[in-house]
Amino acid sequence: MSKTMTGPDGLVRCGWCAQTTEFIDYHDREWGFPVDDDIRLFEKLCLESFQSGLSWRTILAKRENFRQAFAGFDFNKMVKFDHQDVERLLQDAGIIRHRGKIEAVINNAKRAQELVGEAGSLAAYFWQFEMLADDDFVPQSASTSTQSITLSKELKKRGWKFVGPTTVYSFMQAMGLVNDHALDCVGRKAVMHARETFQKPV
Repeated sequence: MSKTMTGPDGLVRCGWCAQTTEFIDYHDREWGFPVDDDIRLFEKLCLESFQSGLSWRTILAKRENFRQAFAGFDFNKMVKFDHQDVERLLQDAGIIRHRGKIEAVINNAKRAQELVGEAGSLAAYFWQFEMLADDDFVPQSASTSTQSITLSKELKKRGWKFVGPTTVYSFMQAMGLVNDHALDCVGRKAVMHARETFQKPV
């Protein structure tokens, strides 16, 4: 796939936007912009876990259903989920009905609560793994990074599940921990500016 495409408005964007028109709004408004909200960070990591082996188009189309099914991805509410909730979710046609992934994100809610207790917030923890600008870095040239591999290992040590290096890198791309917009994409400068003015959580 080409690294860029020209949208219906004549603007050059990352090539993956050509897959569906729904991607354009997601690309322009969300993908790559820095996030410091714990619920959004947790949601995205959960959705990336569900995406494993599937397409983001499938997950994005079901995102609102996922939010309703998983208490808005408020991990403080999700820690109360039990086996009855697992069975309920397995009957929910609006989400991906994969027992392993459902049980993993419920488990990860508990791990998220623990991590907040340790680091103060998910944001403060995740932003330690930010990828800084590097002249040698070629956007969209890899599916993992040194940082995503390290973060994946650290999360697994803490008991998180379905958080492999590729899943974590996709999370980092989307949440602004790396600017992976193509070099001539209209979104690259917007994200670069947003990251420059972003106050990293501590």
